[in-house]
Amino acid sequence: MDFRLITRVLSIVILIEAFSMVPALSVSLIYNEHSTAGAFLFSIVLMLLLSIAGIYFVKPLSKSVNIREGLLIVASSWILASLLSVLPYMLSGSIQGFADAFFESSSGFTTTGASILSNVESLPRGILFWRSFTHWLGGMGILVFAIALLPSLGIGALHIAEAETPGPTTDKLTPKLTSSTRILYYIYIGMTTAEVILLLLGGMNVFDAFIHTFGSVGTGGFSSYSDSIAHFNSLYIEIVITVFTLMAGINFNLYYFLFFRNWRDFVKDRELRAYLLIILFSAVLIAVILYYFGIAERFGTALRLAFFQTVTIITTTGYSTTDFNLWPSSSVMILLLLMFVGGCSSSTSGSIKVIRIVVLFKLIRRGIYKRLHPTAVVPVKLNGKNLSSGVVSSIASFLFLYIIIFMVGTLIVSIENVDLITAASTVAACLGNVGPGFGEVGPLSSYSLYSDATTVFLSLLMITGRLELFTILLLFMPGFWDTNR
Repeated sequence: MDFRLITRVLSIVILIEAFSMVPALSVSLIYNEHSTAGAFLFSIVLMLLLSIAGIYFVKPLSKSVNIREGLLIVASSWILASLLSVLPYMLSGSIQGFADAFFESSSGFTTTGASILSNVESLPRGILFWRSFTHWLGGMGILVFAIALLPSLGIGALHIAEAETPGPTTDKLTPKLTSSTRILYYIYIGMTTAEVILLLLGGMNVFDAFIHTFGSVGTGGFSSYSDSIAHFNSLYIEIVITVFTLMAGINFNLYYFLFFRNWRDFVKDRELRAYLLIILFSAVLIAVILYYFGIAERFGTALRLAFFQTVTIITTTGYSTTDFNLWPSSSVMILLLLMFVGGCSSSTSGSIKVIRIVVLFKLIRRGIYKRLHPTAVVPVKLNGKNLSSGVVSSIASFLFLYIIIFMVGTLIVSIENVDLITAASTVAACLGNVGPGFGEVGPLSSYSLYSDATTVFLSLLMITGRLELFTILLLFMPGFWDTNR
């Protein structure tokens, strides 16, 4: 394993993060937050020195990244980015303890949106901007941006992209990974710009428009207000955020096809159809429940509440317009299930992903059919193509591992002596990068109730969930470090 190559790539990641703090520094200066600006400036200078040392003084033995190096780079990058992001939080005095700062930082980059803060309005504007901007960086993946720089430095990036891509499969968009990455970022920036403009037209100020756009397209959910989107009490704003959050939960590869006017692949995508159907069915069902139990006096109001929460939960954004903790248990159960479903593969959403759920039901159907016809050969198809046994096996393994981690995580969190709903939803929200949970970690609460040890554990759980489990867990396999195997 070429650790010099790994160090060089990590140095590039540090460089990107350093420059990414410049907008937050500018916001601090605009609002005359001099101490906060000083914290960002110190962080930027420190990271620039570290990155320059790694880029110019560390000479890699090879220019190509193998599978093991790619996995280690991705895992290390996300942990390192989250650790370095702690600096402005702690130096500015916005968050005192390391565990809490690491939690907030990890929650930002993994687009989880969970917070230990109970009064975000008290934070400096520069800090608020940075914590939301990490959503935007983490949504597409900080290494996706780095891929555009790696070829110019003589470093191959294929295995890095494969290790970071959320979802069971990685589509080869173009022969040149760099060019396809740039196109995806053009689309991402285009979506961001469009939502900012629409939110401004809805009466938001410039600062809030950027904050909530970062949280929407990055499916993160950090807000500049403790009561989230409910603060605005605006149907227009809710519709805009709902639409863009829903769009962010769609496979970005499909947007790539649209970029080249390939409408057929977009419309006929099985995962997209399932994703929209789940949203429609869940929202209508929740609306009926809310109207039946008198939570909403009018069915139109019930639909408004249901659609917003359904979209923000399944996309793992976590914005809220109401305290859904107070909803009937049946509707809360639907939201809990949606936490596990998540958005589409290769989107900014977290959790299991719709494509895996679709394949799971296909496997169940095949199992039932083979009970009647034991000798029949029944392939698992997706979008008209047979899935290889390797892909099917990987999906099944992922689902089993996800459940195991969820159960073990719930057991660990329950040591804090919280109720089962709180413990289970905490792990589901962190592992799935959702944000708010239920019980004591509901939409109007925070994660400040946990000890430092549990807080760090939940932070690592967020990173593990963002990197699709295997990328992190492989590092703990003895065979991973055995170069002879």
